Amino acid sequence: MDTLTMDLAGPGRDVQVGRKSPYPEEFRKDAVALYRAAAGKRTYAAVAADLGITAESLRTWVRKDEAQAVPEGRDGSVSAAEDLARLRAENARLLKAEKEWQPEREILGRTAAYFAQEVK
Repeated sequence: MDTLTMDLAGPGRDVQVGRKSPYPEEFRKDAVALYRAAAGKRTYAAVAADLGITAESLRTWVRKDEAQAVPEGRDGSVSAAEDLARLRAENARLLKAEKEWQPEREILGRTAAYFAQEVK
């Protein structure tokens, strides 16, 4: 949960103020993994637009994840959770691309069948 600490009643009497994110933790992790998978080839805005979120939300999640990151092992391996998040983001991207290409494949299939009949 994103919170802001405010001193409303004097020293030592901090109150937690904030709101729960409308996005589940898994979605936020997948969004961060998707941004990182682009390896600098896509902007925050481009990745965020694909996910239907604001660029500032994505930027905040990436920064928060960087701040909480545990140093990788000496061999440069990533944790299982990071790898899973990266794979889920990649899977989501591929499924979306497949849905976008489906109508094109159907049209090309019909066109190929038409020309195959013309050649006979």
